[in-house]
Amino acid sequence: GVGDAYPLSAEKLSPVLACYKVKNAAQGIERAAEVVAFGGMGHSSVIHSKNEEIIQAFAARLQTGRVIVNAPSTHGAIGDIYNTNLPSLTLGCGSYGHNSTTANVSAVNLLNLKRVAERTVNMQWFKVPPKVYFEKGSTQYLEKMPDITRVMIVTDAMMVKLGYVERLEYYLRKRKQPVAIEVFSEVEPDPSVDTVDRGTARMAAFKPDCIIALGGGSPMDAAKAMWLFYEYPDTSFDSLKQKFLDIRKRVYKYPRLGQKAKFVAIPTTSGTGSEVTSFAVITDNHKGNTKYPLADYELTPDVAIIDPEFVYSLPKTAVADTGMDVLTHAIEAYVSVMANDYTDGLAMKAIQLVFEHLENSFHTGDPLAREKMHNASTIAGMAFANAFLGINHSLAHKWGGEYHTAHGRTNAILMPHVIRYNAQKPTKFASFPKYNHFIADKRYAEIARVLGLPAKTTEEGVNSLIAAVRKLNQSLGIPERFQDLGFDPADFEAKVDVLADRAFEDQCTTANPRLPLVTELADVYRNAFYGKFE
Repeated sequence: GVGDAYPLSAEKLSPVLACYKVKNAAQGIERAAEVVAFGGMGHSSVIHSKNEEIIQAFAARLQTGRVIVNAPSTHGAIGDIYNTNLPSLTLGCGSYGHNSTTANVSAVNLLNLKRVAERTVNMQWFKVPPKVYFEKGSTQYLEKMPDITRVMIVTDAMMVKLGYVERLEYYLRKRKQPVAIEVFSEVEPDPSVDTVDRGTARMAAFKPDCIIALGGGSPMDAAKAMWLFYEYPDTSFDSLKQKFLDIRKRVYKYPRLGQKAKFVAIPTTSGTGSEVTSFAVITDNHKGNTKYPLADYELTPDVAIIDPEFVYSLPKTAVADTGMDVLTHAIEAYVSVMANDYTDGLAMKAIQLVFEHLENSFHTGDPLAREKMHNASTIAGMAFANAFLGINHSLAHKWGGEYHTAHGRTNAILMPHVIRYNAQKPTKFASFPKYNHFIADKRYAEIARVLGLPAKTTEEGVNSLIAAVRKLNQSLGIPERFQDLGFDPADFEAKVDVLADRAFEDQCTTANPRLPLVTELADVYRNAFYGKFE
């Protein structure tokens, strides 16, 4: 019933607490009208239907100023996350809600203006660098790249030692017009705010019109941050790391880059995909060495050069760790709440390339396998640059910031446990306009089927994929649990709750197909630490 004897029939500005069972639409409309009348007529009502006659009947009968059609009432009704039609929270007085006003009252204040607002969903997007060059010898593009005179190479000491910086300088010096070259080779693994500050100071003194990031994820991430601070010195790091739900509607808007310098990314490992993404992970060494993923399409490089010559001699450990990072990127992009037709093909192709070539690349160093993995890294990067990542990376970011294990290896150890967790029915539902029901378990099973693994049922597919990941880890010499890396269980237990809390706040958590509880993230950490697979 409806009334004082039925408290749950009262007005609620919260998720639904009760529902009524009716025989047909007409009875449902009348019951809705009763609820509105009891709760206080005036503001909003919501209907979900594909029948235009029912929608019109509902709109005419309900005594509310705003009728919302086929849009989430708890999220989209008071914002534009789910609807490009911005609602007004000041709908006027009218007489439905018996509002009072201090203004002189006229007849217009007694008019009940009713608006029927249909859902108009936001456009989606797909963004990659304007230019991507690949295959052996593609570094030669530097010889012909237009409109550059002062080039700063951001890298690490190993790239100098291996002669890779010299290779870039060779092509730059072959240009018809000479260019000035400056090298900053002080980037460490998990680059810190202090390193970014030092590099930015060097840039400010040298004034490059082209920045080349050479190396793995750390030099590329550091160079992106330096690029931003070089062009906009007054930018606040605390503002840059603010979280968002929709990257286009964030509290802090990144400034437009490219005003002073072009950005070229040349990866020398096959893992991060940073050469084609809008992300940079920087460690705040002033606040507990916490890793923060900075994310904005302004950070997307202008040019990516995917030259496999840089990875032919990559050490086996690096091949394993970065290769599993590629797999994590691709799988997380495929099951993300933001996955779409444009990213799915890229993610799935990257997954296939990893399972087809990573073991060969690791065990034999076959040049073709190395090239395929280099391509897989960039392809996966294109996928997750637009579909984003999930808790596998949230957990890995915070673990790496505390324990300093290799990022790819951390992802690899976590991955079977994250798949198991994400494939279970969620306790809380993730929020994104295009993700209208839970499908992560089915998406994992689809991956298994494409890989030719047993997947007659969804559950079998999920189990097969987990088994395949564990088998691949074993083949690459990656341990099954963090405890095998020598970490103390007592120290871990003292830190796990804090790490889980930090992981929950990580930007990557937003696109995970299952919205986690902090306690659930702690459980995933524990399973990965002790090797609990059931």
